[in-house]
Amino acid sequence: MSNPDELLVAIAAEVESQRSNQMSLTVVVGGAVITGRLAPEAVWRERVAEVLKDSDRLGPFADVFAGSPREPRPDDEPPTHLHFHLARILQGSLGIPETGGMYRVALKDINAWTVGDLRYIDQ
Repeated sequence: MSNPDELLVAIAAEVESQRSNQMSLTVVVGGAVITGRLAPEAVWRERVAEVLKDSDRLGPFADVFAGSPREPRPDDEPPTHLHFHLARILQGSLGIPETGGMYRVALKDINAWTVGDLRYIDQ
């Protein structure tokens, strides 16, 4: 979408304002299905920085995420990205990675979405 869905932007704004990570969402981006829970950008950045900090090779990049993204967003400026944690890219009957990852998705690139976290159950 070159113009993000207004309802999706409102959901992103609510996640940002509440500092909650309980909203589950599934999106389609460039044919990939990503499912997981949304987190406010600041919380997402903190978590990514924690993971990177513990890596011998990637530790120096932790500071990039730990720093503030920029001045706080004015209330009248809508979010531009969704920040997923515990998220998986669905491929067939697999979720990659199995334990969930951290994804940042531009709202303008989302082709379709639904509320909820899709899960596969083998029977």
